[in-house]
Amino acid sequence: MVKPMHPTPMLDELEKGPWPSFVTGIKRLAKDNNMAVDLLGQLEHSYETRMGHWKGGTLGVIGYGGGIIPRFSEIKNPDGGYRFPDAGEFHTLRIMPAAGMHYDTNTLRQLCDVWVKHGSGLIALHGQSGDIMFQGADSASVQKAFDEFNEMGFDLGGAGPALRTSASCIGAARCEQSCFDEAKVHHLVINEFLDELHRPALPYKFKFKFSGCPNDCTNSIQRSDFATIGTWRDNIQTDDAMGQTWFAKHGVNELVNDVIGMCPTRALQLKATKDVKKSAEISSLTLDGSQSLEIDNKSCVRCMHCVNVMTGALAPGKDKGVCILIGGKSVLKIGASMGTVVVPFMKLDSDEDYENYLDLCHRVMDFFADNALEHERTGEMIDRIGLASFLEGIEVDVDANMINRPRMNPYVNMADWPVAAA
Repeated sequence: MVKPMHPTPMLDELEKGPWPSFVTGIKRLAKDNNMAVDLLGQLEHSYETRMGHWKGGTLGVIGYGGGIIPRFSEIKNPDGGYRFPDAGEFHTLRIMPAAGMHYDTNTLRQLCDVWVKHGSGLIALHGQSGDIMFQGADSASVQKAFDEFNEMGFDLGGAGPALRTSASCIGAARCEQSCFDEAKVHHLVINEFLDELHRPALPYKFKFKFSGCPNDCTNSIQRSDFATIGTWRDNIQTDDAMGQTWFAKHGVNELVNDVIGMCPTRALQLKATKDVKKSAEISSLTLDGSQSLEIDNKSCVRCMHCVNVMTGALAPGKDKGVCILIGGKSVLKIGASMGTVVVPFMKLDSDEDYENYLDLCHRVMDFFADNALEHERTGEMIDRIGLASFLEGIEVDVDANMINRPRMNPYVNMADWPVAAA
């Protein structure tokens, strides 16, 4: 039997206005779920007191050390019982999604059915690390829910000071910009480091993310300790027929304002076809009988803007691989930071390439485990010990592409430098 709703005047205010409200969603669940009813009651109390009233604890499933986020209510009655008993225990299961987040509707329906049966019905697709967040189960139901998810072929994601669930874009399955097999690399990494994911033993969390091209649809530069981003090292590919079709539809104003003018390094120029430079680093796209788009590939920084706007007419090069950046994260000790380029280009075609890639993953993870302080992310560790020490520790040579930012002044006064240095 479903209990009556608690008065929620403050939460009701959040349903007013033009935008969808999470309160409406929880109320919909509360029509036949007592846990959702008491969740609304606890949340209303938190709004009244302007305090969160959840505390953590220790909870897991058989054979695992992470993947469950315990939450116990701190709101008690004088007799010691929970004031909102059906939400007194409100634990979250983190479940790893398929690489690229590929689902069919039958799978999604099964996942929902399991959670309605054992939990609150509240699901977040997806958490910051990419997990499917099944929010709201009591302690007795956690193992039961996991067993059914596991029967479907799903596994727990990471939680605590461990390798967290990795995320990859849909990539090669549906996107023409993809520069490597994201799902394969994602699968390799998870299976290689499964123990680090399920049994927390690191100084703090560690995240892998995989983006098929520099559009970085998984936000790996900002959100992961080890970002693998597809790129290329030859010339942008051009298709004259598609270029002429695009130009006929959009015209010279849109080309100049939305493509050429937006190039951060001014690598694009509109020229008369006869004036286009001829060299190995210059490519061109014919726009009509007399005009061409000249592309200075040595100045291209792979921002993807022109490729996105003129998809098909322009495309990533043929010599594809990945760029690896280390140390991205959100705010913690030193504020938000983006990953630093550690490997400017690595091929990922052959079995040997994959072995080299996994070897680098091991070296980075091992160095982090041995040298990071407690509650310190990889980027903060690098900031503390210096990039040179980190590169030495993971046995990677210094490269000019590892600069934090370009020099503001191109001139260097070397008059007082030692002869050896000069």
